Amino acid sequence: QLQLVESGGGLVQPGGSLRLSCAASGFTLDDYVIGWFRQAPGKEREGISCMSGGSGRTNYADSVKGRFTISRDNAKNTVYLQMNSLKPEDTAVYSCAALWSRRCPSLSTPQSYMYWGQGTQVTVSS
Repeated sequence: QLQLVESGGGLVQPGGSLRLSCAASGFTLDDYVIGWFRQAPGKEREGISCMSGGSGRTNYADSVKGRFTISRDNAKNTVYLQMNSLKPEDTAVYSCAALWSRRCPSLSTPQSYMYWGQGTQVTVSS
């Protein structure tokens, strides 16, 4: 069955880096787009990045452009989110999600995604 499992979260100091992983099983990345989302306590879920499995096209929220990079390893069927220059406001639960589509929907429409991982906590604090 289709499954997404995130890993790589943890506690990091401001300015530090983390790499999140989204391991996919039960499907191949070529058929889906993968989005990364985050949600802080009391805040709405926000889309931060998306990658098309077929074309490799990507997009990013303005809040993370230049700091975060989405990538994939087709051999491992895994999507990554490299997070650099982390700020306290990046603290949130980060989730990956899959949509059977060739194009990324708007980052403002997380409801478009069909499948979700369990989430991994990222805490940025001194």
